[in-house]
Amino acid sequence: MAGVLEGVRVLDFGRYIAGPYCATLLAEFGAEVIRVEKRDGSEDRFVAPVGENGEGALFLQVNRNKKCITLDPMKPEGQQVMRRLVARADVVVANLPPQTLRAMKLDYESLKAIKPDIILTTATAFGGPGPWSDRVGFDGVGQVMSGSVYMTGAGDPPYRAAVNWVDFGTALHCAFGTLAALIERGKSGRGQIVEGALLATALSFTNATLIEQAVINVNRVPTGNLGQTAAPADIYRTRDGWVLCQVTGHPLFKRWARLMGEEELWLNDPRFADDISRGNNGAVISERMARWCAERTTQEAVDTLGQAMIPTGPVLSPQQALDHPHIRAAGFMQDVDYPGLPKPAPVTRAAVRLSETPGEIASRPPTLGEHTDLVLKELGYDDAEIAALRQGGIV
Repeated sequence: MAGVLEGVRVLDFGRYIAGPYCATLLAEFGAEVIRVEKRDGSEDRFVAPVGENGEGALFLQVNRNKKCITLDPMKPEGQQVMRRLVARADVVVANLPPQTLRAMKLDYESLKAIKPDIILTTATAFGGPGPWSDRVGFDGVGQVMSGSVYMTGAGDPPYRAAVNWVDFGTALHCAFGTLAALIERGKSGRGQIVEGALLATALSFTNATLIEQAVINVNRVPTGNLGQTAAPADIYRTRDGWVLCQVTGHPLFKRWARLMGEEELWLNDPRFADDISRGNNGAVISERMARWCAERTTQEAVDTLGQAMIPTGPVLSPQQALDHPHIRAAGFMQDVDYPGLPKPAPVTRAAVRLSETPGEIASRPPTLGEHTDLVLKELGYDDAEIAALRQGGIV
């Protein structure tokens, strides 16, 4: 089955997560994506190495379904190759600082001079306009500047999340924006710039907390895993592990009180009349839930809570997540082999399913420069010209 984006050509100059994963999502739904790397491999290829040549776990996740060429775009011959690539492309993805885009001639004005209807999808650390527009940053910058890290943990020290949610959230926003730009181009024939920013993503994820602060000046402080606007909402120790339980809304609280066998106690006390009141008195409710969980195994707790239609889940290690029967049965991941791996890598599919035009992981991530000759020949270069580019250190 042809992907919904079949016929869309994407050049991926992205690095690390926000750009590459945006391009990966487009590839999973049928776009042809060409990853353009440094001749000795871009630095994001080697994060958390798992392969015999140093390829990393992050690279395997965010570069499936792509072709890969190597290129030095800072040399005149490299610029000629890039012009041919851009002339055939619909989208250029480049999460690089504005000054780097200009130096590489990947800024919108340079691209538009080659392909008037090109779409440039970019992501920066801080966005703009603003005094920090030209600064660089990673995922953690967005986390710490959005209020998220301040509110995480017990406050001393503050904790950032171990996963790069700002980067992946920016990739999702950029993929959404790219699709919107493609739809607009189909109507008007115009290209445009799609611009994401790590800080903008982080602020959008923490926005409700910021709204609450701005409107009622609540001045919240971190409370570890204990929820602040509803209860019970915490992570609880069981006889053999930990479980999370989150109760929000009065219907769920009534189910919880019924499960505790104490409806009279919890449903008639004005301290627990609504979510915010329960959040303000969350320690009292959490103490009761902690006693209930301590009497049960993790499996007993999540099964009982699940059957009562109360949101819950076990705290899993990475290996336990890989082994969990629901995660395995749901098919969220696909085993993908790669040269030099001791075993196939479990790569997550796009976390959205289309009933009629589903995405697919059709090919493994590319080895470094694997498709250089193929792509150059498609651009009109013959064998002698390709050999000369290679000898000159261009590809």
